[in-house]
Amino acid sequence: MPLETPARIARELARRGYNAEREAVTLLAGATDPASALDAAVETAPDDALRLTTDHVRSALAAADPSASADDSDAASAGPSASHATPTAETTDTPTAETTDTTVSTPPDSTSRSITENGSPVETKGSEEGGESGRRPEPPEVDGDVTGRSTGTGEYADFVSVFRDRYEKLSGQLRGRVNHRPATAIADMPGGSDVAMIGLVDEIRTSANGHWIVELEDTTGTFPFMVTKDREITDLVDELLLDECLAVEGTLSDDAGIAFVDSLHFPDVPRTYRPSTADRHVQAALVSDIHVGSQEFEAEAWERFADWLHTEEASAVEYLLIAGDMVEGVGVYPDQDEELDIVDIYDQYERFSEHLKSVPGDLEIVMIPGNHDAVRLAEPQPGFDEELRDIMGAHDARIVGNPSTVTVEGVSVLMYHGVSLDEVIAELPEEKASYDHPHRAMYHLLKKRHVAPKYGGHMRLAPEERDYLVVEDVPDIFHTGHVHKLGYGKYHNVLAVNSGCWQAQTAFQESVNIDPDVGFAPIVDLDTLDLTVRKFA
Repeated sequence: MPLETPARIARELARRGYNAEREAVTLLAGATDPASALDAAVETAPDDALRLTTDHVRSALAAADPSASADDSDAASAGPSASHATPTAETTDTPTAETTDTTVSTPPDSTSRSITENGSPVETKGSEEGGESGRRPEPPEVDGDVTGRSTGTGEYADFVSVFRDRYEKLSGQLRGRVNHRPATAIADMPGGSDVAMIGLVDEIRTSANGHWIVELEDTTGTFPFMVTKDREITDLVDELLLDECLAVEGTLSDDAGIAFVDSLHFPDVPRTYRPSTADRHVQAALVSDIHVGSQEFEAEAWERFADWLHTEEASAVEYLLIAGDMVEGVGVYPDQDEELDIVDIYDQYERFSEHLKSVPGDLEIVMIPGNHDAVRLAEPQPGFDEELRDIMGAHDARIVGNPSTVTVEGVSVLMYHGVSLDEVIAELPEEKASYDHPHRAMYHLLKKRHVAPKYGGHMRLAPEERDYLVVEDVPDIFHTGHVHKLGYGKYHNVLAVNSGCWQAQTAFQESVNIDPDVGFAPIVDLDTLDLTVRKFA
């Protein structure tokens, strides 16, 4: 096969077990004889090399043809001339076009989409600026990673510790808003007194007259609060989840046995929050749920995505953030073995590693695990063990736990796979959270400042000395996956993105009525937090 394009060069290098920096690939593609140049670069690569650098390729070209190497290098560095389709705009809420380029700089749930024909990508705003910057991506900073710090033994005391830590952290965010009194102090106050309490939601029930009773628990005990059905705040009761932290204000009944609620307060993201942005034009690709090993893994779509990353218009993409489920896993759901293309979990990761080699070798990659990956199911999930890290070592990816906050170019990205979204969608009214609009469910996690507030049900909690699932610092971007649906918007200026998947509908998904959004790659401008959505399936 001729090797006249960077994408083909990248695929051939991946086939031979290498990835490469984008400029190195461009140099090979621009050589007089790309096939011979590639052979020379591979043959002269160090035995332990997994990535071909630009300097190595320049040296290989010079050794192979000293007279032509300079001209070839100059021509290759100039890159191919770009021709871009003229975009047309439409407003919509769900992706339907085969290839899309959608920029989000509008209020939540209002999007503008540009569509191209014949699968050719639309020009990415500012891509040449990113390509000319000459700066290498900065190593990401990671916070909140449980990897190597897990101490839980599963004993009762561990559960007490993690919920006490949750209460202390979230109550601290609420204490400035209400005149908090402990549960035991409220129980001793006379009827008719104004009261305020901060606690974890211990129980939610309805009275015989249709009023809501919310029982809160703090470190001293519990106390019941009633939200009468004629109050406007009953709409907020629909949003409550067990175990979340809440502040209430109200008035004690005459017998002081219950308090009537006047207002509810969530930890929430301040409406005045202003996110940080990068000081240069640079982009990050947000993807998740690749599911290598499944018969329905969309390998061709992934390769189109990897090919696009080698093009000039993707030159500003310097970070790839993967929010879990790299592989399909084994035994995750009933009869899964009937839908597997690769039945051995280690072979699945080997294949995933091969696909990862197709993306440019100079990308900074950060990965967290998901519920299909070979880590413990209970959250927080530590990153992969050393054996799996070695398998995926070709790209030198940064592998961290689920959840983790990753800071790139000064922009903080809270990465969470998203199992708790199932719980939120099941518990909340459809107009507030649904699989068709997963970002709205994410808004509620930001509002509660906890990525998985409800314990039990779909949610498995690993008790630790601290609650790693609390959102202590407001992120600039909140990135999830798991539900296989594309959704994005801004909540109090925090960009929330659920990035879809790379797996077509399986028989199991069909049985539970999941219609996945496949082959989407949200691309975020880190200097503006505008979002461009590209489709490759």
